Amino acid sequence: MKFYIETFGCKVNSYESNYLKELFVKNNYDYTNDYHMADIVIVNTCTVTNTADNKCRKYIRRIRRDNPSSILIVTGCAVQNNIEAYQKLNIDILVGNNYKTKILSLLEEYLKNKKPLTMHTKNRDLAFENMEINDFDHTRAFIKIEDGCDNFCTYCIIPFTRGKCRSKDFDEIITEVKNLVNNNHLEIVLTGIHTGSYNYEGHTLVDVINEISKIDGLKRIRLSSVEVTELDDKFMEMLKNNPKFCNHLHIPLQAGSDNTLKRMMRKYDLKYFEEKIKAIREIRPDISISTDVIVGFPLESDEDFLSTYEFCQKIKFSKIHVFPYSRRDGTVASRLKEVDEKAKTERVHKLLRLSEFLENEYESKFKGQVVDVLVEEINDNVSIGHTSNYLKVEINAKLEKNKIYEILYK
Repeated sequence: MKFYIETFGCKVNSYESNYLKELFVKNNYDYTNDYHMADIVIVNTCTVTNTADNKCRKYIRRIRRDNPSSILIVTGCAVQNNIEAYQKLNIDILVGNNYKTKILSLLEEYLKNKKPLTMHTKNRDLAFENMEINDFDHTRAFIKIEDGCDNFCTYCIIPFTRGKCRSKDFDEIITEVKNLVNNNHLEIVLTGIHTGSYNYEGHTLVDVINEISKIDGLKRIRLSSVEVTELDDKFMEMLKNNPKFCNHLHIPLQAGSDNTLKRMMRKYDLKYFEEKIKAIREIRPDISISTDVIVGFPLESDEDFLSTYEFCQKIKFSKIHVFPYSRRDGTVASRLKEVDEKAKTERVHKLLRLSEFLENEYESKFKGQVVDVLVEEINDNVSIGHTSNYLKVEINAKLEKNKIYEILYK
């Protein structure tokens, strides 16, 4: 039987879908990249906003219309958050977030009985659902080392869809990294819902980074994201002494206004954030620091946005991922007065223009320097990859994929 997987949302979902793909192939199912040809379609959903949820449901209806005979399996955060809505969509197998490792056995049960199946719990107090992959679809391999979040920011539904913070067995992480390196992955990205909260029997995120650094053949270690409040002295020491750790950090700001940060229930203020960035740059002056910013959060005034704009300008992020606030039912923020759409759109464009300026300013510092590029894809005779500090580089030559080359940055 042929199967197809569609993934919405974050890097954690990408990892979990990669796990499912590997699991199905090992059990003699054939992967197809065309859902029209699939006997089985798996949809891994996202519910970070109402828009994301609606997009997933629209896609599911399209699958049912275009390939009505396929066995449809739907999982992920949208199912976890609102299973009742998905039970109305003529889905064969519905799976909550903590049962993705059961999907294959549920499918086999369905093939025997031909009766719809659901596996789901609302309980937040869950064990870590262990997954392991030996290879990854992309050159840069993700490993999910943590799941869940306990922050309860007022705009976010994820603590309810992913459960409490919990961590992967420390030794199993090391084994998984070794397997990926043996399959020629030179760069590992550690990811999770709240990656910096990793703690397994006293082992912290820094312990994971330092331990996998000892693995021969591993050239780079990257974090998908880390909260500014988790950059403690131990992390700073690692940043100073670990040459395998990439010269890039993604640290979500979300707002550059103390008023807005309080309404978001973020756990820092601007002074704290700025001091941490200063400390990082004292250790690595040329590090790339990217961020996320939500624009038009409920009750955000012109003054609040101006503060955000000026703070981003002052910090000089290498890139700002700008997100217009999108309502998520069930959150505290969804009950607050929203910003006018026109004002929100204008603010988004203004911050995007700043991001473009800051990106160009950061990149210009490396013109004429020799940089290490990990080649990730080859299109015709152009090789494309990224540096340690996440500069995208295009090389007019057909190089070998998944190798690191020293290139003059132009």
